[in-house]
Amino acid sequence: MLVLSREVYDTLVSRARRGRPDEICGILAGTQGSPTTVEDTFQAENVAETPETNYEIHPEEQLAIMEEIEDREQDVVGFYHSHPAGPDHPSETDAEYATWDGYSYVIVSLNGAYPFVGSWRWTGEAFDPEIVHLE
Repeated sequence: MLVLSREVYDTLVSRARRGRPDEICGILAGTQGSPTTVEDTFQAENVAETPETNYEIHPEEQLAIMEEIEDREQDVVGFYHSHPAGPDHPSETDAEYATWDGYSYVIVSLNGAYPFVGSWRWTGEAFDPEIVHLE
């Protein structure tokens, strides 16, 4: 289970809306465990060649964000990105580029009348859906 505060949820949805038509992306910080709790979000620049349909975080920026999270004595608990017009689930491209086994991958989909925020945990081979609990 992944626990999001209302503030984190609202931040993710707001960033996704402001980022349209491009995908937004970033890293989630908090406490890894059962359940995993997201306490903060770190927005990253989407450096993908086609940011309207893909996302990529530059490795140097990713490392800097992860070091900042560790300096705050938090855990990196996952990653997030948006699907401005895409599916409410990970795409084939998302699975192709997922690399962090055991971490949550949150997707904010703006495809419907209301935003959808879902999470999947990468197993190394596939995405397993996980329950998102709002506090």
